[in-house]
Amino acid sequence: MYFVRTAMERDLPAISKLLEETWHATYDAIYGAARVSELTRAFHSVDAMKPRINRPSSEFIVADNGERLGGVAFAASSDADRALVVLHQLYVLPAEQRSGIGAEMLGEIMNAFPDGRRIRCEVEPANAGAVAFYEAHGFAAISTATAMDGADDGIEVSVYERPLG
Repeated sequence: MYFVRTAMERDLPAISKLLEETWHATYDAIYGAARVSELTRAFHSVDAMKPRINRPSSEFIVADNGERLGGVAFAASSDADRALVVLHQLYVLPAEQRSGIGAEMLGEIMNAFPDGRRIRCEVEPANAGAVAFYEAHGFAAISTATAMDGADDGIEVSVYERPLG
């Protein structure tokens, strides 16, 4: 059984490994293994994630069963609009998907921002599992964009949003 708790600095190596495994399982068929390796090195290294540990107005959580981490999620209030919560990551190990971990972490994230009025995330349109997950949890596509975490990599994503509360 997994328990959702706040991520700690000592979790970062395991989170990095979880994200690498999950990204390869999800995105190799879309972008190719080499591109996925490049993206995970850039965005999921311990050094890249370390600033999230103490970021104000954020929630960085993991699903932990005492032996391993099964999921990770990170969200933060928008600097420009505190009513907007941006879900930057919500990933569950492939072997643990569809077990309720993702829904539990999403619920924790949505309850963590008392000033939040809406939550937004970006989804790769070819990731049918993620699209179905977010739509099943009340999100609707509102636009398309270049991935916010991708800087200049040109990855087009669908932007999903839902009200909080």
